[in-house]
Amino acid sequence: MVKSFFKKFFKKLNFNPFSNKNHVKLGLYGPPNGGKSTLANRICQDWLGEEMSTVSHIAHETREIVIKEQVTIKSKRGKELTFSLVDTPGIATKIDYEEFLKKGMNKNEAKKRAKEATKGVIDAIKWLDNMDSVVVVLDATIDPYSQVNITIIGNLQARNIPVIIAANKVDLRKADVDLIKAAFPQYPVIGISAKYGKHVEDFYEQIFKLVK
Repeated sequence: MVKSFFKKFFKKLNFNPFSNKNHVKLGLYGPPNGGKSTLANRICQDWLGEEMSTVSHIAHETREIVIKEQVTIKSKRGKELTFSLVDTPGIATKIDYEEFLKKGMNKNEAKKRAKEATKGVIDAIKWLDNMDSVVVVLDATIDPYSQVNITIIGNLQARNIPVIIAANKVDLRKADVDLIKAAFPQYPVIGISAKYGKHVEDFYEQIFKLVK
């Protein structure tokens, strides 16, 4: 509570001693079903011993901002980094409730999910202004040259936010990390499997470089 008071006080002075590189807001962004929430769970399981988000095969399972405070990771050299991990709703340029009908939802459920997902997209973009660094999570089995990905990357570039790209699902045969590297050469790309933990140690090392 005292800390909260001082945060408000220093905010009025345009000075916040709590916003330092030892504790940053790290956002997970990307299109629906890329594996953001699976990666959020992987990070929290590895370092906190608990899960953070709900995952589903149906798109837009995460429709609200989910935050896990005080996540501390360690580098191979023993350095520590503490941050708030922010799992965001999947960003889409179009959300049609009929897509949810095809997944077996009734009309009311589908319309409700579409409405919540649309609000979630708006909230996710708004929250970019609060991010110190961002991990863009992409499905490595899908062509990265999409309007959604270009929109996400464009928003990040406009805000000059440090970015790494997690090319997820490398455990699948169709995964093509090189294609993602070619699409976004301005950012480091790490091929991972959030589900099975493949290459996540390299991913954690890259986070240290991201926020240095």
